[in-house]
Amino acid sequence: MTAPVCIDLLLEPRWIIPIEPAGVILEEHALAVDQGRIVALLPLEEAATRYAPRERLQLSEHVLLPGLVNLHTHAAMTLLRGFADDMPLMHWLNECIWPAERRHLSPAFVRDGTLLGSWEMLRGGITCFNDMYFFPEAAAAAAREAGIRAVLGLTVLEFPTAYAADPGDYLAKGLASRDALRHEPLLSFCLAPHAPYTVSDSTFERIATLANQLDLPVHIHIHETRAEIEDSLRLHGVRPLARLQRAGLLGPGFIGVHGVHLDASEIDLLGEHRCHLAHCPTSNMKLANGAPPIASLQAHGVGVGLGSDGAASNNRLDLFHEMRHAALLAKAASEDATGLPAMTVLRMATLEGASALGLDAEIGSLLPGKSADLCAVRLDEWILQPCFDPASHLVYVAGREQVTHTWVAGRLRIRDGKPVDFDTRHLIELAKMWHTEICKH
Repeated sequence: MTAPVCIDLLLEPRWIIPIEPAGVILEEHALAVDQGRIVALLPLEEAATRYAPRERLQLSEHVLLPGLVNLHTHAAMTLLRGFADDMPLMHWLNECIWPAERRHLSPAFVRDGTLLGSWEMLRGGITCFNDMYFFPEAAAAAAREAGIRAVLGLTVLEFPTAYAADPGDYLAKGLASRDALRHEPLLSFCLAPHAPYTVSDSTFERIATLANQLDLPVHIHIHETRAEIEDSLRLHGVRPLARLQRAGLLGPGFIGVHGVHLDASEIDLLGEHRCHLAHCPTSNMKLANGAPPIASLQAHGVGVGLGSDGAASNNRLDLFHEMRHAALLAKAASEDATGLPAMTVLRMATLEGASALGLDAEIGSLLPGKSADLCAVRLDEWILQPCFDPASHLVYVAGREQVTHTWVAGRLRIRDGKPVDFDTRHLIELAKMWHTEICKH
C-alpha cells in the first residue's frame, strides 16, 4: 500500500465550483494544495487515503471557487470613496476628481489608497486586480504588503500630473518601474493609456509598438459615453475604436474598459481581433452611461470579464455586486431572462478576467498545477436559506460578507472574515488622515 503524500493543505468544502470544466458543481470532493499550487481535485474518500495534509480545513457549509479577478480598478482612489457622487462622467472628472488629484496625488496617497483597496478586495474574495493609476512602485508596495496579486497599469496621458510631465515621461517612468519589479511573483504589468480623449494618435502608435515588443496587454477606457464618441467624430472624423484600430492596438492583448456604446460593426471588429472587455456594470449605472451589449459581445467571441472600477465611482470594490448587477442588467437590457446565467457570470468574474490578463494558465480555475488563488463562501446563514443551487446563490443571494477565507498562491490572507497578520485599525487611521487632508480644500 502506497504511503500518503505529505501536502500543505487539504480543503473539504460542501461544494466546489472549479469553473473548468464549465458548468460543474462538485460535492463530496476535496482540493489538495502544496507549495502554493493546486495538486489535485478529487473525491473525499480518495483524498483521505492519498494525502497526509499538514493542515486539514473542513468547510462543511461553504462553496469553494477560484479567487475573483477584478479586471478594472483604480485602487488608490479608494481614498476618494464618496468624494463626488451623483454626477455625469465628464463633470465628475473635470470638476471634482482631477482637481482633487492635482492637490493630493503622491506616492503616499497611492500606497495608502492601494493598501486600503487591496484589503477590501481580499475581504471580498478578490485575489487579483488590474489597476490603472499613477506611481506603480507605490501601488506595488501596498499590494506586496497585503499579499494580493496585482497587474499594474503603466498609465499614460497627454497632460502633466504630479507623476509625470508628458507621454514620454509617463512611459519612461512606467517601464522603469516594470524593470525594477518584474521578478516579483505576484506582480505583472500592462500598458494603460487612459482613454482616446486623453491620448494622442502618435502616443497610441508608440504604445502599440511597445505592447508588441514587450508582450504587454493594453488596458484602456473606451466608448464609455455617447459624448466621447460625438467628440471623437468632431475632432478626428472617426469613432474612438477606429483610432485604436488604425494605431494597431487591437488584438488578444487588448482590454477595453466599459465599451457601453458599441455598434454592430465594432462588436464584429473586437471579436475578429479576439479582444477583451472589462464590464463595470455598477459604475456604468452610477454614472448613467448605459449598458453594453454583453450577450452580443460574447456571441462574437469577445472575452468579457468583470471590473469594479474605482471606489470613487462605484463606491465598492466588490465583485459580488458586479456579478449580480451584470446578470440583472443584461436581462433587463435584452428583455431575455436567460441572458447571462449564473455560471456564465461566475466565469466572467474568474477565468475570463484571468484570460484577458494573460494569466489563465496560472489562475482563474481550479485545475491541478495552477496557483492556489481561492475563496470560500459560507452559505448556511438563515438569511440565505434555502439554497437549491450554490452557483445561483453566489450571484443572486450571497455577498462579500459571506466570504470567510481567501488564499493567494496558497497563502491565507482572510480567515473567518478577518485579515491575517494585519491590524485593520491601521486602515481606519489611514482613511481618517486622508479624509482630514482632503477636506481641508
